Amino acid sequence: MSRWKNQTTGTDFILLGLFFHMRAPTIFFTFIFLVFLIAVFGNVVMMILIWLDARLHTPMYFLLSQLSFMDLLYISTFVPKIAIDFLSGRNTISFLGCGIQVFLFTTLVGAECLLLVVMAYDRYVAICHPLHYSILMRPAVCGFLVTGTWLTALLNALVHAIYILNLPFCASRQIHHFFCEMPALLKLVCMDTSHYESGLFSSGVMFLLIPISAIIVSYGKILSTVLGLGSKLGMKKALATCSSHMIVVFLFYGTAIMMYILPKAYRTAEQDEVVSVFYTILTPMLNPLIYSLRNKEVAGALKKVLGR
Repeated sequence: MSRWKNQTTGTDFILLGLFFHMRAPTIFFTFIFLVFLIAVFGNVVMMILIWLDARLHTPMYFLLSQLSFMDLLYISTFVPKIAIDFLSGRNTISFLGCGIQVFLFTTLVGAECLLLVVMAYDRYVAICHPLHYSILMRPAVCGFLVTGTWLTALLNALVHAIYILNLPFCASRQIHHFFCEMPALLKLVCMDTSHYESGLFSSGVMFLLIPISAIIVSYGKILSTVLGLGSKLGMKKALATCSSHMIVVFLFYGTAIMMYILPKAYRTAEQDEVVSVFYTILTPMLNPLIYSLRNKEVAGALKKVLGR
């Protein structure tokens, strides 16, 4: 498309982005920006409600507030840059800017992967071991678990960002993606990256395969416990809750697994962009809707804040 300006300095990258090959990019850009506004509104409202309403000062809502905070940072890492590039007609990003995107993205996606496991564990303890819930999920434990997710993700991101940005890049600086994601950057490296890709795969196992396996086991135990109680109302409520949560979990983990676990020979650059949209842009919008805004306690807190 002629509207894109590809003038760069020697260290700039060119982000070909989501709209490069589209005939009607304005429609898709409008959709992406609306998703961004909904995500920002939903996550900000969720954090404010949890902070204002004392009834929501529980481990479950503390974890939900952390998820909203992560999602707010997460989507803000990409969409403002996409909007600036689209509206200005420039699609370049500096080497430093690219490094910051790599670090922020890797930190936030890693932290969210681990936090979703903690949230599943919280529900498992609440339903399967309710008498021990106040001990197993006391504030000190919650704080420790959340701090652990952040520190683990930060350390992992720091290692990857430092390593990949010290690799030798070829003359071509065109990134076939809408942000500086590691698989897209590796295609520009002028050396054998097979050893690093093995390390990236190991990180994928640690942050994707192991967490989703733990989440599946947790929800399996929850369903088994509810079915054992013989309550039709309880079973219906548990199925509704678990099914909605699992939709978001599979959407987030499934698309990320396609990117980081599935061999690159089975995907094209265009497919990578579409897959990335799901776990970078759509999931932060869906999380507050699925996890929080449908919750009766949250709805009650919202009515209280609005004075109804």
